[in-house]
Amino acid sequence: MNLIDTAIPDVKILEPKAFGDERGFFYESYNQKLFNQTLQKEICFVQDNHSRSARGVLRGLHYQLRCPQGKLVRVVAGEVYDVAVDMRKSSPTFGKWVGVVLSALKKQMLWVPPGFAHGFLVLSEYADFLYKTTDYYDPSSEHCLAWNDPEVAIQWPALEMPPKLSGKDSQGKSLTTAEVFP
Repeated sequence: MNLIDTAIPDVKILEPKAFGDERGFFYESYNQKLFNQTLQKEICFVQDNHSRSARGVLRGLHYQLRCPQGKLVRVVAGEVYDVAVDMRKSSPTFGKWVGVVLSALKKQMLWVPPGFAHGFLVLSEYADFLYKTTDYYDPSSEHCLAWNDPEVAIQWPALEMPPKLSGKDSQGKSLTTAEVFP
């Protein structure tokens, strides 16, 4: 597995070794021992999630304060622009973001550690998005950072029209008013 650094040191791109020929391809999408060795940390996942979204859907930017979730995310059909925002007040990269295109074709994964808000924008006709979490979903602990907060200033790919948001995501807070990690 190849480890690729991002502009935020704690967020990593993981690239599995894929083997392909005229019949198709094979790759090991997850191996606990290899993942921990690659990140040089002991990380345990407790939940797997799968979402399907249409072009122009923007999900996020979500985070949980009381039950923070680390996420290992990947796309198995389609393509998304995936974003992580550092919500740790004590971090030198607080309020900074990193974005990467994840696609079924590239097979890369993104490690988003606890303490980050996370979201994605679907770029293809649809996308199947899979992710593992280090803690369980807790609706009472969930928060949402506004996808278009000018202070964070995420450079989303050009949109033909405004993104399709859930009611909850359309009520995301700005970095200055959002509850954050210490």
